[in-house]
Amino acid sequence: MIPIDFLVMVSLTLFLLGATTVLVRRNILVMLMGLELMLNAAVLLFIVYSRVHANLTGHFFALFIFVVAAIEVGLIIAIILNLFKQKRSLLTSSYTSMKE
Repeated sequence: MIPIDFLVMVSLTLFLLGATTVLVRRNILVMLMGLELMLNAAVLLFIVYSRVHANLTGHFFALFIFVVAAIEVGLIIAIILNLFKQKRSLLTSSYTSMKE
């Protein structure tokens, strides 16, 4: 069995990588991928602690997070496509005003 410390460190690394991607990158799609990395890190941590404490609560939270993430991706991609039709760019610097 894989030690819990290793899995927690993997989850922390995934979360920090996703957070860095969201904060540093300016492309909306790359920022979305960073957000998904952060959600997957949280899911991994829920499942690890669920296995450690021998209950299924973490698994249910993981399932809920996966459902919310799938809905989120569908909505955000629809919004991104609409924004791309207007500006022909996916850089966040192109969208400085909500009036347009």
